[in-house]
Formats: sequence, C-alpha cells, structure tokens
Amino acid sequence: MRSYQFLLLFNLALVACPEVLAENTIQISIEQMTSLGVKLGKMDVVSEFPVLSVPAKVVIPPSQEYVVSAAQAGFIEKLNVAIGDKVVKGQLLALLNSPDLLVLQQEYLKADNALQLVSATYQRDKKLLQEGVISDRRWQETSSQFHSAVSETEKQKQLLEITGMSAGEVAQFGKIHSLSRQLSVRTPITGVVIERLAVVGTHIDMMAPLYRVANLEQLWLEMAIPQERIGNLKIGDRVELENSKVSAKISLLGQSVNLENQTILARAVVDQQNSAILRVGQRLNTRVIQLSDKATFKVPNAAIAQNEGRAFIFIRKPDGFAVVPVTVIGKQDLESIIHGDFKGDEEIAVNGAVALKANWLGLGSEQ
Repeated sequence: MRSYQFLLLFNLALVACPEVLAENTIQISIEQMTSLGVKLGKMDVVSEFPVLSVPAKVVIPPSQEYVVSAAQAGFIEKLNVAIGDKVVKGQLLALLNSPDLLVLQQEYLKADNALQLVSATYQRDKKLLQEGVISDRRWQETSSQFHSAVSETEKQKQLLEITGMSAGEVAQFGKIHSLSRQLSVRTPITGVVIERLAVVGTHIDMMAPLYRVANLEQLWLEMAIPQERIGNLKIGDRVELENSKVSAKISLLGQSVNLENQTILARAVVDQQNSAILRVGQRLNTRVIQLSDKATFKVPNAAIAQNEGRAFIFIRKPDGFAVVPVTVIGKQDLESIIHGDFKGDEEIAVNGAVALKANWLGLGSEQ
C-alpha cells in the first residue's frame, strides 16, 4: 500500500512540474520560466574578491612620531605652534627662560678658554720637542692635557647643541661671549603637530614634553581580526576603505591573540598619496580583497540555490537548465563570488533559483 502511494505521488509531481531528465538537469519551457519568475543573465568575471569586512583604526607608525621636550628646566615664555599646524625641520616651537642654560654657557666658555691656553702650550712644546729641547715625558704630559681639553670643550659644545643651539650658534657664542637665558625649542622633523603638552607661563623640568609631532606621509590601518578568520588573510592582500578609493596592503599578521576579545592584529600600510586623505585616530569600515588564482565569477545572491550544504547555479540549456555545483568564496552586498569550471559567457538564472531548485528536486515548491 505504501509503495502504491509513493508511486502515485511521484507521478503527480511529474505531471505538475517540468520533467526531471537527470540528477543535474531539468527541462522547462519559456512559459513555465515566466510563471516561476525565472530571469536570465550573465556571470561577471572577476580577478579579485572580498574575503572579510572588518573595522580599522588609522594610526601613526612609531618611527614617524616624536615627542619634543625641553632640554633644560625653565619657564615657558612662548609657544609658537598649535595642534594641527604643519612644521618644518628646525622650526622654532617654543621659547623658555632657563637659568640652567646660563650654567651650560659658562661651562662651555670656561672649557674653551682652557683649550686655548693649553693649545698654545701644545704648539710650543711640539716645536721644542722637534728641536730636542724637552724630553718625551714632558711632551706626553702636554699632549695629554691638550687632548683632555679638546674632549671637555667638545662635551660642553654638545651639551649646548642638545639645548637647541646649532653648531653655528655655538661657534658664534664662543666668539662674542654673550650669555642668554632664552632657550629655543625646535622640531627635529618636518610634520604636523599632533598634541600640545604644555601651557605658557608654567615652569617645567628638564626633559618635560612640550609637543608631539608626527610625519604623516605614511599611515597604518590596524585591524582586529577574529582568530578563526586570520587563516583567510595573507601578507600583501589589499584593504579597501568602504565608500572610498583609498586602499592599503597588509604588511603584518600578528602572532599573538588578544585575551580580551580573541582577535589578532593585522596591519596594512597606506601609501603617501592616500595617507593625505585620512586622519589619525579615524575608525573606518574596510574590506580585505584578494587576487584570485583560479576562475572567479560574480553572481547575484538570488542565482544561488543551497541543497544539503552545497551551492548550485542553473545554467541555461536549449531545453532547460543544467544544475551545476559551485564554491561560494565571498559575499559583497547583494552579490556572491564563486569558483567554478565556467567560460564566463554562460547564461544563468539570476532570479528564481528557489523555484528551479524545487522543480529540480521534484518538490513542486520550496521555502
């Protein structure tokens, strides 16, 4: 009795639906296609595809960021730049009134005067040694004193240069001997002022930070990738910003997992031209794009039917459709990226895949 009921239902399905010719082929007329809402279209051949969408933060590479500090303690008389200002290497950022600078200047003059005295003795004894008037021991003592004076003067000179004085300014100071308590603070790089860390009219200690300056010619995008998805990425993958032409390339995939959210750091380098469009600290939506190493196509999501965990598309044939399995490797809005053995000029059902699936399986309808 059960066998009879099964055969009866099967025959009724064949009458109500297009004929099932084989496991991977269905026959359907144009009229039936129209009634089922089936529409035809083409696959788009693509050379790259998105593998992951993830938020990213714009950051400054550590090697391009500097904290400008006061080389000596003092009173801040003037701050010349503000946050966002562009500065060039050597530009004056601040002026300090520093009594400690006077001490350094005095020590330099003292060392320079001592060097001049010992230099005269050095030249005299050098001549006397050549004439055989003095002993070698006398010459060694004079030579030692001379080189010690040279070292001390060079040390004091470098201490003045650390305060912000250039080599030329130190040389000029050595000639005119004009002491000054005004300490100039200059930027070591060309860049942009990211942060101001001091206030006019306050006293600061030695090495207290005044400004944070950064070279923004190259920026990074830092992304927190779920650890289960990190295997989908590789060095060199392109990163696109949502609703923007800006792109970057992945340069690092981290080796450690964040214990709080179980993500792994991925870093992408933005080139100089695109860096000018971004702003440090921005949070942006990005997509990771990979180049395809095999035939890859883009189809509407509505063109794909799922059955028993596999994906299929329907390719138009003269008397119906061929049911062809595909591998879905990514999704982008209303479209899917697939792999398959296609030429790219096949005509497929871009709408009505659910109805075709029902007929393919002999169900008559499908959710």
